Amino acid sequence: MSERAALPDLDTLNPEALKSLIVAQHEQLLSKEEQLASRDEEIERLKLLIAKLRRMQFGRKSEKLDWQIEQLELKLDELQASRAQQLAAPMAASVVNRAAKRGRQPLPAHLPRETHRVLPQQEACPDCGGALKPLGEDVSEMLEYVPEHFKVIQQVRPKLACACCDKIVQAAAPSRPIERGMAGPGLLAHVLVSKYADHLPLYRQAEIYARDGVELDRSTMAEWIGGCSRLLQPLVEALRRHVMSAAKLHADDTPVPVLAPGNGKTKTGRLWTYVRDDRPWGDRTPPAVWFAYTPDRKGEHPKAHLSEFTGTLQADAYAGYDAIYEDGRVKEAACMAHVRRSFYDLYEAHKSAVAKEALERIAALYAIEEEIRGRSAEERREIRAARSRPLLESLKEWFDETLGKLSTKSDTTKAIRYALKRWDELLRFCDDGHLEIDNNAAERSLRAVVLGRKNYLFAGSDAGGARAAAIYGLIGTAKLNGLNPEEYLREVLSRIADHPINRIEELLPWNLAAELTDSSRRAA
Repeated sequence: MSERAALPDLDTLNPEALKSLIVAQHEQLLSKEEQLASRDEEIERLKLLIAKLRRMQFGRKSEKLDWQIEQLELKLDELQASRAQQLAAPMAASVVNRAAKRGRQPLPAHLPRETHRVLPQQEACPDCGGALKPLGEDVSEMLEYVPEHFKVIQQVRPKLACACCDKIVQAAAPSRPIERGMAGPGLLAHVLVSKYADHLPLYRQAEIYARDGVELDRSTMAEWIGGCSRLLQPLVEALRRHVMSAAKLHADDTPVPVLAPGNGKTKTGRLWTYVRDDRPWGDRTPPAVWFAYTPDRKGEHPKAHLSEFTGTLQADAYAGYDAIYEDGRVKEAACMAHVRRSFYDLYEAHKSAVAKEALERIAALYAIEEEIRGRSAEERREIRAARSRPLLESLKEWFDETLGKLSTKSDTTKAIRYALKRWDELLRFCDDGHLEIDNNAAERSLRAVVLGRKNYLFAGSDAGGARAAAIYGLIGTAKLNGLNPEEYLREVLSRIADHPINRIEELLPWNLAAELTDSSRRAA
């Protein structure tokens, strides 16, 4: 599944063109190695700085010092993951080979071993047909994680020699998710889910694993995340295509503090979520969520994300969406939850009678939605026309009447004007049973990001934000389809290295759901 740049037909090139091609390739490789060398120097500098700060912790502790150490730990994770992702590129093959030659500590002897014998398919010598006799064997080990404990899988590949012609036969080594990596798919899935679903940064995971007697260097796990990110990219792209082929999407975004390169300060990036979920009107198309990271909140980003989408977008009132609606290709549907939230905040703060009545009127609309959830789109449209629209018309009349009694600068006035400004978009769900009353589907998908943001404090780089977006999408989609995200990622990572890229859709969560469910039942 590696991506290789197409070479020109070398037979048609003259000597000068061949020389130019060789020089260009050489310069590109030197540039790649210089980038990696610079990154390695930064990694070593950060390690020394972290060690120095940790020595300073002894004695009286400082919250500011603890915070600085956590931020440097996270930046180090991101640099090492980015390095691994870059090393996976074809141009860096020579650098990968050198990195693979570094000494590796043997896996802990106290862990249970599980031996897998990989026998050659041939039962007789492929050259002369003679009988095969044992000659020796190659043994390699892979650290694996199954729920609640580690184990070591030994892959034993016996060598067989022909008794007649000395031909040696041996099975090829089974592929691994990360070439030459010691981590099995279960361990990789556990590290990814622990970081992106359970909000445990890598240095904290390393401390947890050490308690089980397994010393996993944080830099090693960072390299695994970078390698997995590159490996999973075709699957993430297939997920994006599925989401964008919907006729209705939910969209939202949230800020993510990101370390700005060079100055040690943070900037604000954004994580965007796009959710396809038509289960409320009985549709059986698999639900899915796709995330995208951008370094800022410019309107050009959602416009690019939605360039292939045609249909209705349910979102908040962010002005950056306005350009998307201009040509009519995408219609806007507003979110009643945003209207309700303003009145809820007012009631919590002041126990306002106006806010209380607004909440009660909106609650009546939600009661109807609860009643018709799961019914057909046409039935939902008919019930909304008969019951919801009259309530909305009454709500608008009450809004207009109430405005005349309020100060023009009051918070209640602002809340009412927000609703009236988007009134046509708020009513759109009454005319289309495929739509929802609010954008809560998108907001639910962002909960994991918000929780992770509290633990992570920031992403270590823009590249780290992009990696997070990719994994959040796969984990979120697995959950929407009722799957354990760790089991799902374990299955994907055990297959994807050998899976044909033109059939990558087969690894999307809903296409593995039945198989994973049967496996879980057998395990139980």
